[in-house]
Parts: sequence; structure tokens; C-alpha cells
Amino acid sequence: MLDKKKGGEVMNEELTERGRRILEAIVEDFIETGEPVGSRSITRRHNLNLSPATVRNVMADLEEAGFIYSPHTSAGRIPTEKGYRLYVNTLARFQEPGVELERGFERLEGAGLEERLQGVGRILSGVSSYAGIVSAPSFDATVFSSIRFVRISERKVLAVLVSSSGMVQNRIICTDEDIPADKLERITNFVNGKLNNLTIREVKKLILREMSEEKAQYDELYLQALKLSRRAFENMAEGEVFIEGASNILEQPEFANLERMKRMFRAFEQKSLLVRLLEQCRTADGMRVFIGREAESQVLEGCSLVTTAYTSAGGLTGVLGVLGPSRMPYSVVIPLVVRAGVLMGRFLEAG
Repeated sequence: MLDKKKGGEVMNEELTERGRRILEAIVEDFIETGEPVGSRSITRRHNLNLSPATVRNVMADLEEAGFIYSPHTSAGRIPTEKGYRLYVNTLARFQEPGVELERGFERLEGAGLEERLQGVGRILSGVSSYAGIVSAPSFDATVFSSIRFVRISERKVLAVLVSSSGMVQNRIICTDEDIPADKLERITNFVNGKLNNLTIREVKKLILREMSEEKAQYDELYLQALKLSRRAFENMAEGEVFIEGASNILEQPEFANLERMKRMFRAFEQKSLLVRLLEQCRTADGMRVFIGREAESQVLEGCSLVTTAYTSAGGLTGVLGVLGPSRMPYSVVIPLVVRAGVLMGRFLEAG
């Protein structure tokens, strides 16, 4: 909670117009230069019609309220996470993405799904100069196209699942008995005829319901088909996460510290933190921005992650975004990510 300040720049948890303008100047100057921002720099670079002494007083109020702080003994100030948050929510003036983004999507037309996902990550990285992140669509929400059961050894069957969008998953199933190839062929035909044009989620529900029906107790082929299908569809992993341009982040001066660099590399290698954050965004309404510790991880301290979910008319859902330092140009990166999400939905629908 902010303190009420008589005559100061912070009143009732809101900034005065003068306080907002100076905070905006500090954030944008620090984003551009990476150097602490002083009062004289603000008066020189911005047409605020304020004296350096007045700016210093306002900066003191902003610092007391937790929007900026002084690193070391420097006379300049830099934004806190709270300052960046206010800037993103109310002060940033967003810029429309250039043609480079759409041209990048056009160059990927005709590529396979995985190549497209990696390509979009590269586009986001190239345009933003940070790391581009794309999660593959959730397999559960896609429409089932076909499945094939293939005997690979005694009591082992390979299930090849294909969605209508072209996504493929292979599962090895251990069976209770050895099932001959001709019987697996009949099971394949039966399952494809029964489950076609349902989402994977609907397929799972139907299989469980059918297994409880009386018919399944008396028809051996029918019951075996349901058992194999249940094992093929259970515990399906969520889509893979593609990270492109990770080295761009490590080139930023904020990550010159060796230990911090190691933590960031571990985050890229393990991906579990990013997967968790992206899953939060999959069902979110619109764009999300995690600034520093808002991601609830020490690994991403000093970083920001801008994400949006993408959805095709065919039901494919995933998340894409840009990961960079907290000192990223939000006015450029946020509209870039939002536009990329719109293009991605159309892109997947076009096949």
C-alpha cells in the first residue's frame, strides 16, 4: 500500500500527472540507455517545463512510493518492478508492429507444424532481439483423425495417433497378451470408425463410457479395442515448448553475472518453469506480462515474459511470447506478441 502524501506526487495510491510523466521518462530512458536516470538528464531529454530541482523532488516521492530506486551510490534512479508494472498498465504508448512480422509468417507457408512453431519462435526472437517462445498446441483440444496399432514385439504395440491438424504422437503400449498383427488391423479399423471427428478430450470420455457398457463385457474384440485405445490416449504430454534466440538475453548487460547466467541457462534447458507459466496463459483472457518476481521464480528475476494464447478456428490452442530483460521496450514487444498471436491462429487454420 502506498502512503498518502500531503503535497507530494503520490495521493490515494495514484500518481499526479507530473509524477506519471516523470516516471514514464525514467522508464523509457532506462530502457534505451541501461544507465540510471538523473534529474538533469530528464530535463534535457524531455520537454516537461520543470526545473531539475522540481524533478528531483518528484523523484524522491516516486522512490519513497517504491516506483524507482537508486542503485549503489549513483545519483540516478532506475525503475523497480512496481514502476515497470505501472508503466505497462497505464503509461506505455504502444507501437504497431512493422511488416517484418507478417513477412516472416508468409515465408513459413507450406512448412510442417513443428517447423512452423520453431519458425515463429525465430521470427519473434529476430524482431524483438530477445528470446522467442512458442508452445505447441495442446493435443487434447485437437480433433482426432486416425490411429494405427502396430505390433512391434511380443506384448508390445506401437500406437500412432494423428490429429486433423497433422500433429502426430507415438505411444508404446505394453499389453497383457500377445496380439497378432491381423487382429490389430481389425482393432485399428474399428477404432477409426468409431472415434473419428471427435476431439482427443471427447475420445477419452467416450472410451471410458463405452468400457462400462454391457456390450464391452461380452465382445472380446470390442473390449480389447477399448483397452488399447484407453492406454494410447492416457497421460498424453502437453505440447513441446520451442525457445529460439536464448543467447540474445544472455548478451544483455544485466546478465553479465556468471551465476545469473547459469541459472538462466538451466531454465532454458529444463523448461519446466516456462511450461508452467505458459500453461497459466493458455486459458488466460488476452495478453499477460510477468515482470521479474511476478513469475514467482528467482531464475527470472530481472526478466519479463510477455505472452498471449493463440487459438485457431479448428480448436488448436497454444501460447507464444517473448522473454527478455525487465528493461525491454514494452511499447514495442507487447503489440508484437499480440499481433503474432492473431497471425498464429490464422496460420494454423490455413494448414
